[in-house]
Amino acid sequence: MADTLRGCKVAVLATDGVEQVELTEPVKALKAQGAEVQVVAPASGSIQGWNHHEKGQAIRVDRGLDGAAPEDYEALMLPGGVMNPDALRLEPKAVAFVRHFVESGKPIAAICHGPWLLIDAGGVKGRTMTSWPSLKTDLANAGAEWVDREVVTDNGLVTSRNPNDIPAFNRKMIEEFSEGRHDRRAAE
Repeated sequence: MADTLRGCKVAVLATDGVEQVELTEPVKALKAQGAEVQVVAPASGSIQGWNHHEKGQAIRVDRGLDGAAPEDYEALMLPGGVMNPDALRLEPKAVAFVRHFVESGKPIAAICHGPWLLIDAGGVKGRTMTSWPSLKTDLANAGAEWVDREVVTDNGLVTSRNPNDIPAFNRKMIEEFSEGRHDRRAAE
């Protein structure tokens, strides 16, 4: 196991309807680099994963949103799936959780429909991003510059389009989370 992110605490914010592979594969990649990863959800227990249009497996929740303090985490990962971010956008605590990362400048990685939640948290204006193509207009209307690329990095924000982009997404996410750690430590 590498130790690029040893001791780095990462929140993965998700709920029922999450695209399973967009949660499980980034979590594996983060843990392989030594990160401490916690799945945070509005309710404790488990959330229902999906494989596009088919029900997937239940995914264990490590911490309910009520018991998760965003200041306890160094980075945030937002998986996609249409239902997942759409439901989270209606949860004021979820939006506030994400807004903390936006306002504090902590690194964020979002894939597929995950960037949808960033709109409500005020995290897209002036940023260059990608996403699932159906979010293009929403992101542009919120002030982002949308591009169709495998992975886009903009000052600590990593975005990708879909599950096929996961290898590139994981590499850039690990790179940005590592750089974000070093930048914060240098500032202390």
